[in-house]
Amino acid sequence: MRLITTPPPATVVARLRAAGCVFAEDEAELLVATARTPAELDAMVERRAEGLPLEHVLGWAEFAGVRIAVDPGVFVPRRRTEFLVEQAVPLASAGAVVVDLCCGSGALGAALVAGLGGAELHAADIDPAAVECARRNVAAAGGRAYQGDLFAALPAALRGRVDVLLANVPYVPSEEIALLPSEARVHEARVALDGGADGLDVLRRVTAEAAHWLAPGGHLLFETSEHQVPLALAAVTGGGLVPRVATCEERYATVVVATLPAPAG
Repeated sequence: MRLITTPPPATVVARLRAAGCVFAEDEAELLVATARTPAELDAMVERRAEGLPLEHVLGWAEFAGVRIAVDPGVFVPRRRTEFLVEQAVPLASAGAVVVDLCCGSGALGAALVAGLGGAELHAADIDPAAVECARRNVAAAGGRAYQGDLFAALPAALRGRVDVLLANVPYVPSEEIALLPSEARVHEARVALDGGADGLDVLRRVTAEAAHWLAPGGHLLFETSEHQVPLALAAVTGGGLVPRVATCEERYATVVVATLPAPAG
């Protein structure tokens, strides 16, 4: 039974609005619904008012219809990235081998497997806190998560077997990190955001190796910014993959789908 009787939602809304929360009413509703006691609600509102991301306060994020656990410090899955998952769903079938690289919370892999109705799921990240969080999310989808640097974290048995490779690589140029909202800049791991001088350092490493891990006809999908597309496509073709670009203006999302051609004959 929920024990909350006070403070009333109007009080919570007022505290959040005073702290600068743009969607104070919606956030208040989520906080009130999640808190188990008035004291817990008060503490949650205080953490949010201090600038902690809402998802870190709640302990979860809604992503592509799946509730994803999100621990403090772990990259929060963005709504625009749901577009990447939508692009991946028609490229695989139930039982496909799916890898979620730079997985953060494991949201992409978990959401894709839910959309497919089941798959062999593997996830990896270099950040120990992210992997600990991802393990819970991918385990719920029947998957496993590993800690390590990109492909080095994965079991060697996956080489040449991956049908869908989701790589939500960091792509913010280093000098632009300081321009990010404080929720990301202060409360998310820099390794999940910083893509190097032009934002594409990690992507280049992924595209250089992806062909060795994809099954013939397999697909690599990643998100990038509109102005990075030409250099991103050059990295894809340099890795032996054939790219196409998908965009969603409503969500300001740009996704590159890169395919490993099947052998002729």
